[in-house]
Amino acid sequence: MTTVAAKHILHSGIFHPLLREWQSPNVEITSKNLMYPIFVLDDADAKDPIASMPGIYRYGINSLKPMLEPLIAKGLQSVLLFGVPNHLAKDKVGTNADSSRNPVIQALKLLRVWFPNLLIACDVCLCPYTDHGHCGILRPNGHIDNEASIKRISEIAVKYAQAGAQMIAPSDMMDGRIGAIKKALEAANMSNQVAVLSYAVKFASGLYGPFRDASKSAPQFGDRKCYQLPPGSNGLATRAAARDIAEGADMLMVKPGLAYLDVVRHTKDTHPEYPLFVYQVSGEYAMLYHGAKNGAINLEIVLDEVLLSMRRAGADCIITYFTPLILDMLHPKSKY
Repeated sequence: MTTVAAKHILHSGIFHPLLREWQSPNVEITSKNLMYPIFVLDDADAKDPIASMPGIYRYGINSLKPMLEPLIAKGLQSVLLFGVPNHLAKDKVGTNADSSRNPVIQALKLLRVWFPNLLIACDVCLCPYTDHGHCGILRPNGHIDNEASIKRISEIAVKYAQAGAQMIAPSDMMDGRIGAIKKALEAANMSNQVAVLSYAVKFASGLYGPFRDASKSAPQFGDRKCYQLPPGSNGLATRAAARDIAEGADMLMVKPGLAYLDVVRHTKDTHPEYPLFVYQVSGEYAMLYHGAKNGAINLEIVLDEVLLSMRRAGADCIITYFTPLILDMLHPKSKY
């Protein structure tokens, strides 16, 4: 970075109106408190249902505009894109994570034209694009090669930024990835045009199962417990957030949400000056959906209660697959 300490770099967190809103939190739930995660498939005309997440689809780039138009009309302000390679080749270094055929790179260029006021974040990880399904590059013995991994992650981040991403969200959990991304963005003269949302506190969780089905990113062997955080580890959660702040993260995330609200509260209390995101992950979505489908709960009432609990715990923005429903719930009261 420059001579200014990484954690004191401010411009990358305030260049967009919505970023400035997230720097000025309150406790209500509005459209600005929602980010919609979207799976982008490398099949341009697809709208592919996800069996483990009823009501959620993988979209080809030609399906994105008709899906997003009504949501933006209701107030949607930000999205988080995940690439899903169905036809693209996978290899040991995730070559197609940033190739010209990558569906996220193709979608970015269109979305920035179609929806110039929409803030677009991109998940950055290798797992959907590697033949082994892990989040980094592996050594011959099967262990993570951290230095090679963060170099590759930072290359992908720059390619997404150059294609139009306004926010980079690295989910790989490699040590040093935030600093590497920040340096790469600075070298590309983009450090004040792209925010970095760190998956700072990402736990190794059984609640990710439907997502791995949706993104076709399940590991082919082993698990991710060597680089995602142990569920009971408050100490590592605190250290991970502090590490990423020191490396220049603009915003922090805790993932999953509902089972970790104590960590959300602690993270916000420890770092109140940083916007905090909570990811209501795929398993949380599935539990609420199926509970309502089977008559156990009223979905809108319970969802509202869960969202309020996340906001009360300190979340400034909630990443949730329920965003379309929440916008409908908000719409009668919305200025949109």
